[in-house]
Amino acid sequence: MPSSDDLHRRRSSVVARGVSSMIPSYVSSAAGGTMTDVDGREWIDFAAGIAVTNVGNAAPKVVAAVREQVARFTHTCFMIAPYEQYVAVCEELAALTPGDFEKRSALFNSGAEAVENAVKIARHATGRQAIVVFDHAYHGRTNLTMALTAKVMPYKQGFGPFAGEIYRVPMSYPFRDGRSGADAAAYAISQIEKHVGATNVAAVLIEPVQGEGGFVVPAAGFLPALAAWSKQAGAVFIADEIQTGFCRTGAWFASEHEGVEPDLITTAKGIAGGLPLAAVTGRAEIMDAVHPGGLGGTYGGNPIACAAALASIETMRELDLAAAARHIEAVARPRLEALAAKHPQIGEVRGRGAMLALELVVPGESGPSGPTPDAPATGAVAKAAHESGLLLLTCGTYGNVIRLLPPLVITDDELDRGLSLLEQAFESLTR
Repeated sequence: MPSSDDLHRRRSSVVARGVSSMIPSYVSSAAGGTMTDVDGREWIDFAAGIAVTNVGNAAPKVVAAVREQVARFTHTCFMIAPYEQYVAVCEELAALTPGDFEKRSALFNSGAEAVENAVKIARHATGRQAIVVFDHAYHGRTNLTMALTAKVMPYKQGFGPFAGEIYRVPMSYPFRDGRSGADAAAYAISQIEKHVGATNVAAVLIEPVQGEGGFVVPAAGFLPALAAWSKQAGAVFIADEIQTGFCRTGAWFASEHEGVEPDLITTAKGIAGGLPLAAVTGRAEIMDAVHPGGLGGTYGGNPIACAAALASIETMRELDLAAAARHIEAVARPRLEALAAKHPQIGEVRGRGAMLALELVVPGESGPSGPTPDAPATGAVAKAAHESGLLLLTCGTYGNVIRLLPPLVITDDELDRGLSLLEQAFESLTR
């Protein structure tokens, strides 16, 4: 087997420079909460492929389901010759997503594709054009979703012009704005009404817990107030649950934490155990407003990905992975709080379930947007963690947030080892 150095040399001659990687090692196998590279080095996985392998890598039921399906048929295109697996995934989504109203789903390949289609559906159903999004949002890398995404570098830099009729308003960010949920919602709504006009809004699109923007958990009451305003205004309330969905935050969907029932939900990442699948699920009258043939795609709802999704959902139920996410938080948060007490660079510990974050700041400094972000310190911690065998990610508009996204099947021993490596990595700030 070639070494990581060998593979990197090969990569540099054929892989586009714009495709980057967090670590220089190349994976040979992964299971549960660990992965092993081609040089035999084991890594504790606090990334889960960016919240994808919630059921772990090579989950037994997923492997068995994929093997069975690939031997039967690999593709027909659901729009040409349909099959049961697509229908079964839509049935599961109707049962699992918040709200006891009648629902419909359409399946796609990626999170960005799901978001684009949710926007299409909302515009078609309402006859309106304006889409409201939020500061620090991340919704994808396609042209429309780049317009929806807030962060310029590296996602938008040099790729314009972008799609129009996108309007950005302030997000509830308690660590930086100090507002209650009600006050933050009132301010955001005032901006919508002032700069867009309620009767022009097709949809309000929001991540219940922001992902790439920094794992920002809005203040209590912010999401329900926006959902209520959307209903009153005749706009579609869309929850982007691509990173938060499928037990990641300690509930099946993060919207449930505040009793919010979105009109549409976009899902991907954790739905299929690592295979590419995404969905838009929502109220039947909104989803069915689109004419036949208006939604689809060659690979959307591929039978192998659908088989993996059904096996993943079965695994989540059997292992109660929502409870597992809450257990991860119960174990990790006290240690993260203790770490914050020791290192003043940690301005806040936040998150829900197994979606936790540390925001790093310059102690004692602040500016117009609140405490001064410390991106260099964040990078130093991440580098030290990677060098010690802990795979974790950074995020945030200011590049100053360390995020923890372990597989929900991680063992207590693996979690303990990973947290210990994170604690050691923070020692690099005091050397």
